[in-house]
Amino acid sequence: MVNARRTSAELHVTAKGSADRLTKKAPLAFEPLSQPDELTPFVLVDSKKTFQTMEGIGGALTDSSAETYAKMPAATQKEILTAYFDDEKGIGYSFCRTNIHSCDFSSDVYSYDDVAGDTELLNFSIEHDRKFRLPFIKAAMATGKTPFTLFASPWSPPAWMKTNGDMLHGGRLKQEYRDAWASYYGRFVKAYEAEGVPIWGLSVQNEPMAVQSWQSCIFTGEEERDFVRDHLGPALERDNLCRLKLMIWDHNRGLLYARAKVVYDDPEASKYVWGTCFHWYVGDHFDQVRQTYEAWPDKKLVFSEGCPELYNAKRVNEWLWGEKYGLAMLMDISNGTSAWTDWNILLDEQGGPNHVGNFCYAPIHADRKTGKLTYMNSFYYIGHFSKFVRPGDKRVATVTDDDRLQAVGFVKPDGKVAVVVLNLSEDTVPFSFWIDGQTAKTTSPAHSIMTLVY
Repeated sequence: MVNARRTSAELHVTAKGSADRLTKKAPLAFEPLSQPDELTPFVLVDSKKTFQTMEGIGGALTDSSAETYAKMPAATQKEILTAYFDDEKGIGYSFCRTNIHSCDFSSDVYSYDDVAGDTELLNFSIEHDRKFRLPFIKAAMATGKTPFTLFASPWSPPAWMKTNGDMLHGGRLKQEYRDAWASYYGRFVKAYEAEGVPIWGLSVQNEPMAVQSWQSCIFTGEEERDFVRDHLGPALERDNLCRLKLMIWDHNRGLLYARAKVVYDDPEASKYVWGTCFHWYVGDHFDQVRQTYEAWPDKKLVFSEGCPELYNAKRVNEWLWGEKYGLAMLMDISNGTSAWTDWNILLDEQGGPNHVGNFCYAPIHADRKTGKLTYMNSFYYIGHFSKFVRPGDKRVATVTDDDRLQAVGFVKPDGKVAVVVLNLSEDTVPFSFWIDGQTAKTTSPAHSIMTLVY
């Protein structure tokens, strides 16, 4: 805990209408103050009141990201890896996601076993991933000083395992193939680990209540519970993969509590489940995050996917994209989330490649013709968290007395503290930063995000 008197704090700022992008400013000087002045806006941190431990922050290493990366010049590839994964020169991603066989952000539709009726998975092969995705993940792993955590999610079982005979357009897992599909997860994990890519965890099914034009499969809460309890959990035990962190739901916040309750109320299913993950695409529903965290404090919460949809090159530089990330990250983490993952870390100049044309934004876009990179301001907003909030940090009590400022703080294992302050307003807001009987004065620019480390 923090007891020593601090004399200064690092300050890093990103602000609209300026050149500041994760820019390091002059350090803040502290002076003694017994309590904040109610006439001056303040951010107060109580480093002794701790909450969840952070697992990390990052994004998704998809087929689309990997293919875009592979088509860039060597210098551009190095810049991408440094930007995301270098702890010092970049924003230090520490928690990432990848897809189990194909998803919408793949150029083609494929599984690791397309032989109908192969319940023993004799034809299982990850050969497809050796072209783009595995080299990309390995290059990313080799970049930073601190290895990142990687979890994986399926978008659909192979077509022959499903009621509609199609990896796309929803459908359900056939009952007679539940054991084969459960075994498939372990085969994927072991195949990737044989390639030198360790897998930390799994989600059961991406967006299990959405019938999509791309890879999708429907699981009700009861179906997911029963699959985990009777098939997937026992299969992971049998394969000596109980160390994997298994997560349910993997869909929007609006049904977060309801889906968690179905599984967690069944002790035999719940024992296999580490936590619940969720997306942002329909409503904010931050209160569901908080109440799920409070209802099951022994389970974890992970934000597993979010991005601005409907790519439009003319809107890449709009400031609202970064603010959407800043608000979601601050609110999710303030309400108990332990890890936060953006969607694709890299896409091309069209928001792809993508086999169904649902092109999206990514924090970095790469032009396939010129090799030039475009950094959206979302890259910097995410970086205000990922660079300074590291695995093992604990969230601490952090409050403000001004509705224009929102803040979340963290204490590190070595006693240092990091605080992220978000200002979505049109106002420049002078405020005092107060902790442990000390204060430092600074100013939050309009439409800005800042991180203090001390």
